[in-house]
Amino acid sequence: MSYAVDFTDVSTEGLESSPVAPALAGLRANEARYFKNKYDHVFTVEPASKAKKTVAWVSKILADERQIVIAATPLEATEFEVEGIRMAYVFYQDGLSINVMYTLDDAGKRAVGFKLSDGMEVPEELGSFKFARQKSKLAGTIRGSYFVIKGQY
Repeated sequence: MSYAVDFTDVSTEGLESSPVAPALAGLRANEARYFKNKYDHVFTVEPASKAKKTVAWVSKILADERQIVIAATPLEATEFEVEGIRMAYVFYQDGLSINVMYTLDDAGKRAVGFKLSDGMEVPEELGSFKFARQKSKLAGTIRGSYFVIKGQY
């Protein structure tokens, strides 16, 4: 069942099995607020078991571009298009959020972003990345990093 993320009344729905569920819910709500404010898009997620194509697309990009395989279990995912940009998000049980920003125009920007929920350790498979810190009223301290996608997906 899909779920429209509410950023005014943050809920851990769908994320209960995460050891950092409240922080991950705040991170998810932070993303929902961003897309509502910037694009007037309602951020809707569904269980990863129902979003297998989205999880597989993100996993393929990680594997092909950087030989990264995420060990954590995906809990939820979403995929949508806004202003010519294909967006995909996967939220993992350990508190990790991975997003893919893939501009459909060949000259556009394409990148993979990683965000770590407050209270989680950096996953071993992302140990080579440097993470910047950002404060969020919804998510506490978010640590983030990214890489530019070079291939075609």
